Amino acid sequence: MTSASLAERLDGLLFFPVTAYGPDGALDLEIYRAHVRAGIEAGAGAVFACCGTGEFHALTPEEFHDCVAVAVEEAAGRVPVVAGAGYGTALAIQYAKLAERAGADGLLAMPPYLVVADQEGLIRHYSALAGATDLDIIVYQRDNAVLTPDSVARLAKVPGIIGLKDGIGDLDLMQRVVSAVRADAPDEDFRYFNGLPTAELTGLAYRGIGVTLYSSAVFCFVPEVALAFHKALMTGDDETANKLLDGFYRPLVELRNQGRGYAVSLVKAGVRLRGLDVGEVRPPLSEPSPAHVKELAELIERGMALVGDGDGDKNGDGEGR
Repeated sequence: MTSASLAERLDGLLFFPVTAYGPDGALDLEIYRAHVRAGIEAGAGAVFACCGTGEFHALTPEEFHDCVAVAVEEAAGRVPVVAGAGYGTALAIQYAKLAERAGADGLLAMPPYLVVADQEGLIRHYSALAGATDLDIIVYQRDNAVLTPDSVARLAKVPGIIGLKDGIGDLDLMQRVVSAVRADAPDEDFRYFNGLPTAELTGLAYRGIGVTLYSSAVFCFVPEVALAFHKALMTGDDETANKLLDGFYRPLVELRNQGRGYAVSLVKAGVRLRGLDVGEVRPPLSEPSPAHVKELAELIERGMALVGDGDGDKNGDGEGR
């Protein structure tokens, strides 16, 4: 195990694995293990287990613990494992304790369930979570939990809170957040993440304000494309980045926007198309239509052609066949 902090270790593509279920809908830990292993071996910089793409909302506490533990076993210290934590403060703390017990390196704190809180309430919530666990915490701002620049600067000073994942997409707000933290908490090693669905689509824009970490759902099912885009983004190869944006990512986002919940169910369909049967999504999400799955298959082929790898791993298990 490394003694480096989570903030120091977070680098590269952030892998948000889907959670695997068998034909009966029960958790399939062996398929999940294969999926996590394939992602790490493909070059993931970190594993974010049981978060949005991993259907945190649909897992029992016992299933959550078991998935996080499997991810930790597969990572074996090579990359950090961050687990989701959500709902109200009391339950978020319980999930934090389960993640600690499973060996996670940190938490992604998702918005509190249902309520729309004011800024003081949000700060109390995340501060209480940080005070109840030894794990480092990344706050996920989206939906009913949108923070002001001042609030983020205050949270940046809370011991254990190390970053902000942005699922809003307001670049004006993000620029002011970065500026506020830089001015008010200059000594904090605070990290920022682009957490929008299909974050690559906005990667060039976020890079412009210094945010280069992002969650990649595409990495779950086409790591070849995700890695090629990431390399282009990080090296300033905008020609390649734009080629992938125009030929793969924009059409993918347009397809994703055709169905509710497709940010998860379409990703699971993609993993299945690559040969690893991770099962269907659990209710209340629904499966994409057969026509949309066909479109996704065509997009995967197009993406592979764009990166010049038509013969890569088609099984999603790290072994080309």
